[in-house]
Amino acid sequence: MCGLCGEVHFDNAPASLSNISKMTEVMRPRGPDGGGAVARERIAFGHRRLRIIDLSEQGHQPMVDPDLGLTLAFNGCIYNYAELRRELEAAGHRFFSHSDTEVIAKAYATWGTACVERFNGMFAFAITEHASGRLVLARDRLGIKPLYLAAIRGGKGLRFASSLPALTAVGDLDTSVDPVALHHYMSWHAVVPAPFTILKGVRKLPPATISVIEADGERKDTVYWDPPYARQPGDAALGPADWEEVVHEALRTAVKRRMVADVPVGVLLSGGVDSSLIVGLLAEAGQEGLNTFSVGFDSVDDDEGDEFRYSDLIAERFATRHHKIPVSSERMMSAMPDVIAAMSEPMVSHDNVGFFLLSEEVSKHVKVVQSGQGADEIFAGYHWYPPLSHTNDALEDYTKAFFDRDQREYCEAVAASYHGEDHSRRFVERHFANSGADTPVDRALRLDSRIMLTDDPVKRVDNMTMAWGLEARVPFLDHEVVELAARIPPDLKLADGGKGVLKAVARKVIPNEVIDRPKGYFPVPALKYLEGSVLEWVRDAVSNRAARERGLFNTSYLDTLLADPKGHITPLRGSKLWQVALLELWLQRHCP
Repeated sequence: MCGLCGEVHFDNAPASLSNISKMTEVMRPRGPDGGGAVARERIAFGHRRLRIIDLSEQGHQPMVDPDLGLTLAFNGCIYNYAELRRELEAAGHRFFSHSDTEVIAKAYATWGTACVERFNGMFAFAITEHASGRLVLARDRLGIKPLYLAAIRGGKGLRFASSLPALTAVGDLDTSVDPVALHHYMSWHAVVPAPFTILKGVRKLPPATISVIEADGERKDTVYWDPPYARQPGDAALGPADWEEVVHEALRTAVKRRMVADVPVGVLLSGGVDSSLIVGLLAEAGQEGLNTFSVGFDSVDDDEGDEFRYSDLIAERFATRHHKIPVSSERMMSAMPDVIAAMSEPMVSHDNVGFFLLSEEVSKHVKVVQSGQGADEIFAGYHWYPPLSHTNDALEDYTKAFFDRDQREYCEAVAASYHGEDHSRRFVERHFANSGADTPVDRALRLDSRIMLTDDPVKRVDNMTMAWGLEARVPFLDHEVVELAARIPPDLKLADGGKGVLKAVARKVIPNEVIDRPKGYFPVPALKYLEGSVLEWVRDAVSNRAARERGLFNTSYLDTLLADPKGHITPLRGSKLWQVALLELWLQRHCP
């Protein structure tokens, strides 16, 4: 896990190592173990390294392979790199390192852009061909690893980086708010689908996309993975027990793959079924002395701030080395400026601070952890899926459950210059209309796994863990697990209150008490029920000079939220005031 960046010019102007230095410095937390830069006339790459596989200097990046005529910068992990290496050696390649980075270079030299279809892992990478000047950018199937892009003014070139703030550090880009992205942010629970970001001058490469950019700037993007959410030939013969067996085996494989490392691997243990199942599967595979980590906060009103009783139960059952991290409201709020600084994009979910503070503690013990993100989107764990199984209007039922505001309230909230089309509803409508999904439940799962998952929980985990040089691996997002889950009949996934197939597997591995508990989430009550000093901090953020000059929000709407923060909660139990304030705080931090 690392941070990469680069600059390419299409007019043959020399790339700037000074700009590379600015970008790599911003990404230093992503790769605290070393850094480097390589320039070849019009192209330059930079890198910050977190040593996970091949701890030697042979794994240093950017990696130059003079025999192949390639330079590569890579962020992520290719879990099947050892198998691919053996195949490439059999084809005649000789390796100078033991890294998965070099495997990518040799794989590209052998299979071209089709190499990505052979990778099992999470990745974003940039490759340049020395002879042709061609630049190739790629992102993994689920978008676990980020890659942001910014055009050099006048269309004369391109910069790219693992974090958006690395690009703003260079300057020379449009940092005004993108109206389409603002609509998504305010409507779709802060989900801003690729290629958009909240800034007009920055875009992001979509997941499962490989981009080939010629020396003259001509660009071609190809989507290389788009699994059907439909039943396949032979699936009708499978009963519930058959699906449980194949899911169990797929998850065994997924967690085993994510133990590939030259350093110890721990688990973020929330006490929910997903992270608990990871611990149980690792124990089932013979893993002993596993480090597990949980975080908890102060309770507010009826919202409990921790779920330690469940994580304790799992830790005791499987004899893990368990670390509980209680965080006071004072510590949480003192960390919020650093949390916002760590966000590549404004992310409204309350648990950003939880992951940030948990990662700080975890990084003192291990460099790699497995995490349970993605199970709800892959196995249908959310409350909006069951109504879609008998809906007369899937679009209406989905947006009613998920969207924070309808178009009327959006126009009440934002300045008139940002009014216009109902972008978010239209996006969902178009996505639902695409072929390749059998039922409304399948269409919602495809949307959530391909779009929402990437630009909410996955991005959150990447940003908050990498702020402390911690690599997070997500076995439920193994692409083979996702492909399998997409085939499972919706009624089997919706059973048992949601995630029926997954819960059936879990009952063979972990205690029922954890499985049958009320559904939890990473609770941070102080950011839901804004009051006291937190409310005053938020009030200043939305009313200070910077906010007034930006003029994103209507004063009357802000006054309504400030007068009764607890009375304005979204369908997904978030604070509308916090959502507005977080956007302003992010812009004031990253685009002053």
